[in-house]
Amino acid sequence: MFKRLAHVCIGAVDLDAAEDFYVDALGMDLAFEFYRAGQRIGFYINVGETTFLEVFAIDEAPKNGSALIKHFCLEVEDLDAVIGKLSDRGLEVSAKKMGADNAWQAWITDPSGVRIELMQYSDSSTQFTGRPVMLD
Repeated sequence: MFKRLAHVCIGAVDLDAAEDFYVDALGMDLAFEFYRAGQRIGFYINVGETTFLEVFAIDEAPKNGSALIKHFCLEVEDLDAVIGKLSDRGLEVSAKKMGADNAWQAWITDPSGVRIELMQYSDSSTQFTGRPVMLD
């Protein structure tokens, strides 16, 4: 049912420092960026093949044990089939929608409140094209 871990989303107090760490220090490739109202608010780092690290700006570092991990994403071959199977198993699954990165997505939440994105890439997914994502 699942192909691989597609991405993990983390928060960064300083986007430039995070990019320097992952791209310059670790040698990973910047895949594409997210912009809102002309300002960069995040980016994707290619970890290998179709696995990515998604980094978004946050206002301040988490306190009292709250995590920087926002969600993780599982790549699937057939999102409609996965939604059907999970719904049949009694799980609450969000409606399928096209994301800003041109990939189909749906969401579930684990019992501890961790959000899990289910993603099916399209031929025009930004993960393949590298185009910036302009958010409203």
